[in-house]
Amino acid sequence: MSRPSAASAGSPTVLLPYPPEQVTVAGLAAAVWDGLGAAPPEPVLRAVEFFVVPYTRTTAALPLLERMPRLRAVQSLSAGVDDLLPFIPPGVTLCNARGVHDASTAELAVTLLLAALRGVPGFVRAQDREVWQGGFATALADRTVLLVGHGSIGAAVEERLVPFECEILRVARSGRDAARGPVRPLGELMDLVPRADVVVLTLPLTAQTRGLVDARFLAAMKDDALLVNVARGPVVDTAALLTELERGRLAAALDVTDPEPLPAGHPLWRAPRTLISPHVGGNSSAFLPRALRLIRGQLERFLAGEPLDNVVTGPRV
Repeated sequence: MSRPSAASAGSPTVLLPYPPEQVTVAGLAAAVWDGLGAAPPEPVLRAVEFFVVPYTRTTAALPLLERMPRLRAVQSLSAGVDDLLPFIPPGVTLCNARGVHDASTAELAVTLLLAALRGVPGFVRAQDREVWQGGFATALADRTVLLVGHGSIGAAVEERLVPFECEILRVARSGRDAARGPVRPLGELMDLVPRADVVVLTLPLTAQTRGLVDARFLAAMKDDALLVNVARGPVVDTAALLTELERGRLAAALDVTDPEPLPAGHPLWRAPRTLISPHVGGNSSAFLPRALRLIRGQLERFLAGEPLDNVVTGPRV
């Protein structure tokens, strides 16, 4: 879908994935492109100063960037921008969607964690066969959970884990004091891994975190520990994880994989004690109202000449 809207004279041109009436910013000169239809015409692209990339349509959006000579700011609707960052023109500001996916991704992380511990996939398969299949399962209560990554999503996961009577350890790029306890620096990660019954990954994909969960990391995890990944697939060394899963020593619950999408026939599909969801952490009914709130706030700041929030690279505009 691509269509222009009424423009206010002198206002910067904005390219949105949603109709301007949904964004409700006064004095907005906007065109609409949802990432699915034909790109906006060249005169529109040449005028764009602020581009909101349609969610999950980054690949379609990338060719447009070099056709926007007046571009000043790009607003991603994803928490991670590793797929967008290398293509941002010099001097253009890139902002991520910090805060938009916290609730939805945290809900899925806890869902995967509990489903894997309590054996829910086995119950579903037994129901398909009309078999009453009981058995013993591990509770989250009294377990130790290590959160690797303690940005807004990691903190949201922690808030949802608190009522489950588990011990929570926290690691982030740099150490600090958080509301519920200390966050240890990434350099101390390997001291904490052997203590964890569950490891939850919520950190961004960077040069430092790519392959962070490698054979050494996995070997340091307790026998029967659970790895939950709602971050990015390449944070985990897939071959090393498969080795541990096929041995039956670890369990995994993965919303993201490497490669992704996971192709038919890939051994992860059939790995023992492995639960896979198709990268749906942020894609729920919680997304749109939070995305619109972020876009509205950023555009109001942009139009007022104020610094933008969530800046990943470039000037704060």
